Amino acid sequence: MVPISENCGRAILQIRRKLPSITILPSHVPVVPMPKLPDRETPEEQKRSFWLQFGRYSQLAFALPAATIAGWFLGSQLDRWLHTSWISVVGLLLGIVAGLIELLRTVSRDMR
Repeated sequence: MVPISENCGRAILQIRRKLPSITILPSHVPVVPMPKLPDRETPEEQKRSFWLQFGRYSQLAFALPAATIAGWFLGSQLDRWLHTSWISVVGLLLGIVAGLIELLRTVSRDMR
Protein backbone atom coordinates (compact mmCIF):
# COMPACT_ATOMS: atom_id res chain seq x y z
CA MET A 1 0.00 0.00 0.00
CA VAL A 2 1.51 3.26 -1.17
CA PRO A 3 0.19 6.53 0.33
CA ILE A 4 -0.31 9.25 -2.27
CA SER A 5 -0.79 12.99 -2.26
CA GLU A 6 -3.39 14.96 -4.22
CA ASN A 7 -1.04 16.31 -6.91
CA CYS A 8 0.12 13.07 -8.54
CA GLY A 9 -3.15 11.89 -10.15
CA ARG A 10 -1.74 11.55 -13.68
CA ALA A 11 1.12 9.32 -12.52
CA ILE A 12 -1.36 7.15 -10.64
CA LEU A 13 -3.47 6.63 -13.73
CA GLN A 14 -0.40 5.58 -15.69
CA ILE A 15 0.61 3.13 -12.98
CA ARG A 16 -2.90 1.67 -12.79
CA ARG A 17 -2.93 1.10 -16.53
CA LYS A 18 0.39 -0.73 -16.41
CA LEU A 19 -0.19 -2.65 -13.15
CA PRO A 20 -3.93 -3.11 -12.55
CA SER A 21 -3.43 -5.52 -9.63
CA ILE A 22 -1.78 -2.95 -7.34
CA THR A 23 -4.11 -1.17 -4.93
CA ILE A 24 -3.10 2.41 -4.16
CA LEU A 25 -4.71 3.94 -1.09
CA PRO A 26 -5.02 7.64 -0.24
CA SER A 27 -2.68 8.96 2.44
CA HIS A 28 -5.45 9.37 5.02
CA VAL A 29 -6.11 5.58 5.23
CA PRO A 30 -4.37 4.18 8.32
CA VAL A 31 -2.15 1.14 7.99
CA VAL A 32 -2.83 -1.43 10.70
CA PRO A 33 0.21 -3.42 11.88
CA MET A 34 0.09 -7.22 11.88
CA PRO A 35 -0.49 -8.89 15.25
CA LYS A 36 2.51 -10.62 16.81
CA LEU A 37 2.63 -14.38 16.75
CA PRO A 38 2.66 -16.19 20.10
CA ASP A 39 6.03 -17.40 21.33
CA ARG A 40 6.78 -20.97 20.34
CA GLU A 41 8.18 -23.58 22.67
CA THR A 42 11.91 -24.20 22.55
CA PRO A 43 13.07 -27.63 21.36
CA GLU A 44 13.95 -28.55 24.96
CA GLU A 45 10.39 -27.81 26.09
CA GLN A 46 9.04 -29.85 23.19
CA LYS A 47 11.16 -32.83 24.23
CA ARG A 48 9.81 -32.60 27.76
CA SER A 49 6.18 -32.50 26.66
CA PHE A 50 4.45 -35.70 27.79
CA TRP A 51 2.06 -35.90 24.87
CA LEU A 52 4.80 -35.32 22.32
CA GLN A 53 6.90 -38.12 23.76
CA PHE A 54 3.84 -40.33 23.99
CA GLY A 55 3.14 -39.75 20.29
CA ARG A 56 6.71 -40.45 19.24
CA TYR A 57 7.00 -43.68 21.16
CA SER A 58 3.51 -44.93 20.38
CA GLN A 59 4.33 -44.75 16.68
CA LEU A 60 6.94 -47.42 17.34
CA ALA A 61 4.17 -49.77 18.43
CA PHE A 62 2.90 -49.59 14.85
CA ALA A 63 6.13 -49.05 12.88
CA LEU A 64 7.98 -52.18 14.01
CA PRO A 65 5.17 -54.69 13.31
CA ALA A 66 4.12 -52.86 10.12
CA ALA A 67 7.65 -53.01 8.70
CA THR A 68 7.89 -56.70 9.56
CA ILE A 69 4.54 -57.55 7.98
CA ALA A 70 5.28 -55.43 4.91
CA GLY A 71 8.62 -57.18 4.38
CA TRP A 72 7.03 -60.61 4.75
CA PHE A 73 4.14 -59.71 2.43
CA LEU A 74 6.39 -58.34 -0.31
CA GLY A 75 8.63 -61.41 -0.01
CA SER A 76 5.60 -63.71 -0.25
CA GLN A 77 4.37 -61.93 -3.35
CA LEU A 78 7.80 -62.25 -4.95
CA ASP A 79 7.83 -65.96 -4.00
CA ARG A 80 4.52 -66.50 -5.78
CA TRP A 81 5.61 -64.54 -8.83
CA LEU A 82 9.05 -66.18 -9.12
CA HIS A 83 7.92 -69.66 -7.89
CA THR A 84 10.45 -69.81 -5.06
CA SER A 85 10.15 -70.31 -1.31
CA TRP A 86 13.05 -68.42 0.25
CA ILE A 87 12.34 -64.77 -0.66
CA SER A 88 9.61 -64.40 1.99
CA VAL A 89 12.19 -65.19 4.70
CA VAL A 90 14.53 -62.54 3.27
CA GLY A 91 11.64 -60.06 3.13
CA LEU A 92 10.76 -60.87 6.73
CA LEU A 93 14.36 -60.25 7.86
CA LEU A 94 14.56 -57.01 5.87
CA GLY A 95 11.29 -55.85 7.45
CA ILE A 96 12.61 -56.57 10.94
CA VAL A 97 15.83 -54.67 10.17
CA ALA A 98 13.86 -51.71 8.80
CA GLY A 99 11.69 -51.62 11.93
CA LEU A 100 14.74 -51.72 14.21
CA ILE A 101 16.41 -48.93 12.24
CA GLU A 102 13.30 -46.80 12.72
CA LEU A 103 13.36 -47.62 16.43
CA LEU A 104 17.01 -46.55 16.73
CA ARG A 105 16.40 -43.35 14.75
CA THR A 106 13.51 -42.35 17.00
CA VAL A 107 15.43 -43.07 20.20
CA SER A 108 18.57 -41.28 19.01
CA ARG A 109 16.49 -38.24 17.99
CA ASP A 110 15.14 -37.98 21.55
CA MET A 111 18.57 -38.46 23.14
CA ARG A 112 20.01 -35.33 21.51
